[in-house]
Amino acid sequence: MLLLVGYVIILLASLGTYSVHGSLGALWVPLEYLAIVGLGIGYMVASNGPRSLKAVIGAIPSVLKGSSLNKAVYMDLLAMLFEILSKVRKEGLMSIENDVENPEGSPIFSKYPSISHDHHIMEFICDYLRMMVGGNLNAFEIENLMDIEIETHHAEAHFPAHMVQTAAGALPAFGIVVAVMGVVNVMGSVGEPPAVLGKMIGGALVGTFLGILVSYGFIEPIANQLNQKVEEGSKVYQCIKAVLLASMNGYAPQVAVEFGRKVLFSTDRPTFIELEEDLKARKGK
Repeated sequence: MLLLVGYVIILLASLGTYSVHGSLGALWVPLEYLAIVGLGIGYMVASNGPRSLKAVIGAIPSVLKGSSLNKAVYMDLLAMLFEILSKVRKEGLMSIENDVENPEGSPIFSKYPSISHDHHIMEFICDYLRMMVGGNLNAFEIENLMDIEIETHHAEAHFPAHMVQTAAGALPAFGIVVAVMGVVNVMGSVGEPPAVLGKMIGGALVGTFLGILVSYGFIEPIANQLNQKVEEGSKVYQCIKAVLLASMNGYAPQVAVEFGRKVLFSTDRPTFIELEEDLKARKGK
């Protein structure tokens, strides 16, 4: 929603201030708009394969949505990990085998729909709990594997943002291309009266104006929003990693979830007291 608010401010600051001393009608050159949009779309199509283009198109609407990860969700995540690790501590690793192999039917996971409904998060948790149950890998090996998987996830998630960023960087140049084409057209009409030539030159410069405004005012913010969402989305995996590794290194569940709590951004991180009271309240239910 803030993206749309920003767009309104940008339009008011640019077109609004211009309209005080100029005519907005002078900026209405439909062919310039068509050329800029066409060049931008052509750049995206030429730069991506079908799968990549689909990823970019699918990611863009997410900038209009708020983040699904917040303090309440992280409280659920830490409580779920605490409960599963408490069961391991009391009954042994084999006691969670059914939970890991059938997370949809797990009485523990089903208590936390905000987490269990996210396929990627559940797959990450269950994969590493399964390795812990198997007992074939030590904490160092699992940490290394986690780092590789998180890095892969991070790189893949960053791709749409990177492509939008490069498209934003190309638009000012496309604006110059459109302006040059307009100037070439003007050169073929040098015999026209000054008023006509002035209008034609002004129309040609609209291309440069559009390229720069659309790039830095509209496309660049989308890329920045996508980058922020990638960083927010990676934090949940780092939290899970910290908790599971702490458990593998012998820490009690209460301490292990504290490792995970410390990983979180300050805006989403519950305090020590908040988490402790939340765990006590859930245990009492």
